Amino acid sequence: MVFIEDAGAWGFYGHKRINRMACYTLPPEMFPFFKRHIDWISDHAVDPDRRRYSDPEEAPRHYIDIDHYAKAGDDPFAVMPERWDQAVQKFTEDTLRSYGIVPWYLVLEHDRLVRAFQRGDVDRILRYAADLGHYVADAHVPLHTTENYNGQLTGQVGIHAFWESRIPELSAEAYDHMVGRARYIDRPLDVAWATVRASHAEVDSVLAIERELDTAWPDDKKFGFEDRGRGTARTYSREYTKAYEDAMADMVERRMNAAIITLGDLWYTAWVNAGQPDLDRLEDKEVSDSLKKVIAAEEEQFRIARKALGREHPE
Repeated sequence: MVFIEDAGAWGFYGHKRINRMACYTLPPEMFPFFKRHIDWISDHAVDPDRRRYSDPEEAPRHYIDIDHYAKAGDDPFAVMPERWDQAVQKFTEDTLRSYGIVPWYLVLEHDRLVRAFQRGDVDRILRYAADLGHYVADAHVPLHTTENYNGQLTGQVGIHAFWESRIPELSAEAYDHMVGRARYIDRPLDVAWATVRASHAEVDSVLAIERELDTAWPDDKKFGFEDRGRGTARTYSREYTKAYEDAMADMVERRMNAAIITLGDLWYTAWVNAGQPDLDRLEDKEVSDSLKKVIAAEEEQFRIARKALGREHPE
């Protein structure tokens, strides 16, 4: 069976939309710079997914199977230390990387963005801002917080792309993304873990609601065929997709909006922590040829690759 999915959590469409809309949460001191580069920041929201095809260390940065650490009914968030050094001491770095590191890597990208702002390095500001958006978005997806990330443990294979890609593809144009103005975050690590907790709290609903719908819908109503590129793909029907989204009480829209404001908060916090540099002085600076070459090489690797490195991404 072939399911429609561009790549990565939220699909290409969703990732780009989250990065773009987060630009509009920024204050006047930041907005002109981000507005000028909004297409670049949006277009390159998917770069981390492309790197999964060339970098064996990339895949674990997109998720955390937090329920792996829940033994005998334990609360995995009570078991897992939030600080990286303490988590490594308790579980070893190899174990953490085997089951995902998104909350810690999200903070690492934020810290890199702080340094890029301090240096006035346009290449790094744009690269880290776009990449940070990707990891923030991934952390807001419930199925990025569980070992049952594609319903493979419950007979629901395909639910990953269904939730995070098919629903936004059909519905996001109607979403209300008025999420307010970005705010300063005292402790980005706390926000990263709060995000994972909120996402994980939705996992049972994501799975149970789809399972209940599945029993009431015959396959000829649940699935359909749509033209995509040069071929036709079998995918979840528009009617079944709407029924699923409605039954979840607009969960996808809420998680997408949470990702947008969290990203804006983190961009703003990085700028403040960098000393609130004057971004107007970067007005005449463009993305360098060297960065363009790096991006082009990544895109070429993505184009020719046949299999992502690390955990297979459900398609």
